[in-house]
Formats: sequence, C-alpha cells, structure tokens
Amino acid sequence: MSFVLNPPPVAAVPVAGVAPGALFPVHRIYCVGRNYVEHAKEMGFTGREPPFFFMKPADAVLPVAEGQVGTMAYPSLTKDLHHEVELVVAIGQGGRAIKAADALRHVWGYAVGLDMTRRDLQGEAKKQGRPWCIGKGFDASAPIGTIRRAADCTIGPETAIVLDVNGAPRQKSTLGKLIWSVPEIIEHLSAAWELQPGDLIFTGTPEGVAAVVPGDLLAARIDGLGSLQLRIGEPTP
Repeated sequence: MSFVLNPPPVAAVPVAGVAPGALFPVHRIYCVGRNYVEHAKEMGFTGREPPFFFMKPADAVLPVAEGQVGTMAYPSLTKDLHHEVELVVAIGQGGRAIKAADALRHVWGYAVGLDMTRRDLQGEAKKQGRPWCIGKGFDASAPIGTIRRAADCTIGPETAIVLDVNGAPRQKSTLGKLIWSVPEIIEHLSAAWELQPGDLIFTGTPEGVAAVVPGDLLAARIDGLGSLQLRIGEPTP
C-alpha cells in the first residue's frame, strides 16, 4: 500500500495493568448528551429524553497519564470554555445492535474524561439550528486519564464522580445518577453505528459545569477508577 502523504499517527491512550507502555488505540469518540437529570435542568431541559449522541474526532483525545498534570492550551475563538467531567467507556469488542444484557462484555475498560466545550460557540450554533461540532469537536477537546481494564475497576451506582477547580469543588455526583446506564448507552449507540474495538464513549456529565480560564487546575476523579489532572494553558499564538 502506498500513500501520497504520510499517515498521521494513531491516537492512543495509556492503559494500566498490562505491559509497560501499552496503549489503547482510539477509533472513534462518541459522547452522550444531557445524561444527568440535574445537568439537563441547568441546560434548560427536564425529564428522561431518549439518548442522543455527538462525536469528537479521534485525535481530539488529550491523554494524561495517572499522576501527571496535562496541559491544554485555551482554545481559539471562545471566551467561555467549560469543563464537563465524565465516565469514559473503552470498547474492546465491537458489534451492532448489542442488547443491554450483553453490553458489558464489549467493554475493555474505563477512564476519567473531560468533555471540554466552547459553550459560547455551541450556544450560537444551537440558536441558528446548525451543528455544534465547533463547540465540541475542537483540538484537544477530550482530555482523558489512564484507561483501566473493567475487571480492575471497582465502580457501581454509589461511585463518586468529582471535579475540583483550583481545589474548590465544581461537580460532584454518583454514577448511579446517569439517566441512561452504560449497558443502555451501548444498546442505543450500537443500533445507530457498528461499534468497533478502540471506540471511546463519554457517558455524560453531572451538574455544575462552568467556565475555566488560563492558569486553572482541574482535578477530576472517579472513585475506584482513577484521576485526571489538567492545567489550562495560555492560548496558542
């Protein structure tokens, strides 16, 4: 096979509990919108609406290994960058029309992620009835911590999901408050797309989303799973 350009490197995320230096190759990034009741309310919606999805490019991942502090440059075009802490599901076995009862056997592992959002650009796109890719799918918009194998994670309905900014709490909830559970998400998602090994699913964020500015330190964690630390840097010249 001959390419007219050098292929870009494969987007990948560090993993724990396997060979040193092992990486999880990213195929696609799916995100679930408004999957916590209180977050839906703060965005102006109520109720358990059918799940909906949007996507980010695979190379939007910004991997940050456990114990390290990553840096994300403040993105261009926005004056209202928001944080959204989320449980990320890493798919190890693909499939189409997967039933919820079978869904967890398709999961390779889990990680802590941040769905970073240019909220002003997303809001303007919504007003005009346009796609909001510019608000969600920009460069480095998907920071993610080390992925751990599902068998090595101790998570359940009471598991805390937390985000602090500069040491002050911003978001705090539990995984049991997801409107659509991980198996249900996989069932709905695989009805629309054939899932592939390497897919990542950002499962939605709890209430408390807010703006960050250069210099802010974000510390996200999901108990029994891991943590993610991210510094917001100055805008790229």
